[in-house]
Amino acid sequence: MSNELVTTVDLDAELQKQSPQKILQYALEQYENLAISFSGAEDVVLVHMAHQINPDVQVFSLDTGRLHAETYRFIERVRKHYGIKIDVMAPDAEAVRQMVSEKGLFSFYEDTHHECCGIRKIEPLRRKLLEVDAWVTGQRKDQSPGTRAGIPVIQDDKVFARPGDRLVKFNPLANWSSQQVWDYIRALEVPYNELHDRGFISIGCEPCTRPVGPGQHEREGRWWWEEATKKECGLHAQNIES
Repeated sequence: MSNELVTTVDLDAELQKQSPQKILQYALEQYENLAISFSGAEDVVLVHMAHQINPDVQVFSLDTGRLHAETYRFIERVRKHYGIKIDVMAPDAEAVRQMVSEKGLFSFYEDTHHECCGIRKIEPLRRKLLEVDAWVTGQRKDQSPGTRAGIPVIQDDKVFARPGDRLVKFNPLANWSSQQVWDYIRALEVPYNELHDRGFISIGCEPCTRPVGPGQHEREGRWWWEEATKKECGLHAQNIES
């Protein structure tokens, strides 16, 4: 085990005891070239917290071309509410054209969502992460007990790092529950996606997301036609495994 990995593991053990605000403050102090990945309720909480520390914090969002209209309105509302720039990353148009031409618009219902997510989400994310030294996500341990229960607060991102360089990934809300996220949103009147008021909890692309009923876990509304153990799009899956 390298000294760098030991340092990261030790630092994670210390940061696990800290509040999300303290974790974000540490991240912003240590990494000037840092960006927040923004799409959902957890992410807007992080944007709100980070904006109070550094109003010029970088924020980016992945536009797959298949998002709900409500999600596009949410992105715009957040941009105006905080007076920030949001770098909206789109997929490669030719790659999308080829996939749709060969397999149609809904191939993910037949051969899993991974190819579509790879083109529409992973490739744009990879492009963005080549530009930064650290990034922040809204992952929580209880979002998906089968895949996210062990996520650290800080980790070395071995998946999206530039060859020979280090990319650090922060998950400041790792130890928060959904209830804590929503208590924060409502207490501070943080903007949120209007789909949440219609039973949507975990919101992705329109064809792959539906509301969940009472007693259902939040991830059951994502890719509902697939096994529960496969409910990751690839943005975090390999980092979780590593």
